[in-house]
Amino acid sequence: MGKSLPIFNGSLSGTFGSFQQQVTQFFTPANKGEGVYDGRTVDDFKPYLVALNLTKRCNLKCDHCYLDATTKAAGGDDELTTEECVRLIDQIAEVNKGCLLVITGGEPLVRPDILDIARHAVKLGFMVVFGTNGMLIDDRTARTLVEIGVMGVGISIDSLDPVKHNRFRGVPGAWEAAVAGIEASKRNGLQFQIHFSAQPMNYQELPAVIEWAHQLGARVLNVFFMVCTGRGEELTDITPAQYEEVLGYLVNCQDNYKGMLVRARCAPHFKRLAYEKDPNSPITKATGYMGGGCLAGTNYARVTPNGELTPCPYMPLSAGNVRQNSFADLWDKSDIFNSFRYPHLKGKCGDCEYSDICGGCRARPYVDHGDWLDEDQWCLYTPKGGEKIKVAFNVPEEAEVAWDEASSLRLSRIPYFLRAMVKKGVEKHARENGIAVITVELMEELRKKRFGNDAPVFKF
Repeated sequence: MGKSLPIFNGSLSGTFGSFQQQVTQFFTPANKGEGVYDGRTVDDFKPYLVALNLTKRCNLKCDHCYLDATTKAAGGDDELTTEECVRLIDQIAEVNKGCLLVITGGEPLVRPDILDIARHAVKLGFMVVFGTNGMLIDDRTARTLVEIGVMGVGISIDSLDPVKHNRFRGVPGAWEAAVAGIEASKRNGLQFQIHFSAQPMNYQELPAVIEWAHQLGARVLNVFFMVCTGRGEELTDITPAQYEEVLGYLVNCQDNYKGMLVRARCAPHFKRLAYEKDPNSPITKATGYMGGGCLAGTNYARVTPNGELTPCPYMPLSAGNVRQNSFADLWDKSDIFNSFRYPHLKGKCGDCEYSDICGGCRARPYVDHGDWLDEDQWCLYTPKGGEKIKVAFNVPEEAEVAWDEASSLRLSRIPYFLRAMVKKGVEKHARENGIAVITVELMEELRKKRFGNDAPVFKF
């Protein structure tokens, strides 16, 4: 993969020409009367996942770090202050208080005020999770996170071989400390998920890691597919064939681990493979599940430690800085974000019948040669032509089904990114079974059929 580019702060000079040229080349929205864009409103572009990279400080030095995080004694000179973080969270609430906030770093627990920041977010009604290496989670920290109301933690494990994990993470004892953090979370009722970064050195371990995570009691196993940027710029990625192999395996895993969701991240092809296996798969955008595919700039954004708002961590394309402009203004008015919302995809991604439910990874062509709308060369699929597979919110429903007051309230409390999928599924069941009014009892019955008696905590 090629080199990453500097953050754009309103001036796109040099190789890419003037800002206006960049607008013309990449940002021009498609006519809203065309295809998937027909009928979409600003509500379809609410953020439902915002990653807050609030520090570059870290107690590890991982080979693949996109942030190139530094030691815990450094990296904080230009970080957003506590007050600026609180103001940012208030501004995100103005756009969508129902979204999920991922507080991460670096290592977020190194930042002294991080619990105060999390406490403020929870009080505003956000679902809050921490993305952490787990090494600093002891019983006291786990209990505090539970008391604050943090939804859970995502802890990275890159191999079941401690030596391999520690070598990759750059610190002896990292694996042992991460597992100790998982055990402390379990003891204190703090839900956890496992993050696994698929690389040449470990991708063949995935079946064993999934089984291990399930036995541990993880709510989610997220498999991240690297984009070689930041400190990971010189790493070798898995090949496109290996990429396809791993994604196919993950699709087949979906129903095998009761109580644990298995998901691919930064791998929108996952949606195409799931649809190929089952057009009615509940994990595709064709059925209303908006938590997959490439979400960059449409329903997801990242804030850097010094306040730049970008479409994703792998693309330092800044829409602006939250110190100078409000999150709402940057989210709603950014030409960069609009280029993801109404994309003119190029090459085979533009021709592909799965472009609306997949769309390819935008970071890979960006990191490779600076054009985030170009085709994703890590996808082996050859478009076959024909009608585009539609996203569920653009597919007319057969008939409206009534929801009583209690069920409507429960639906409103379901995470924003799951709501369309749940609504569609419940209404489909009601129509097929001649049920005129949806009740809480019906929703609970269907939940138990899907997830068992224990409701999943992590639903993204």
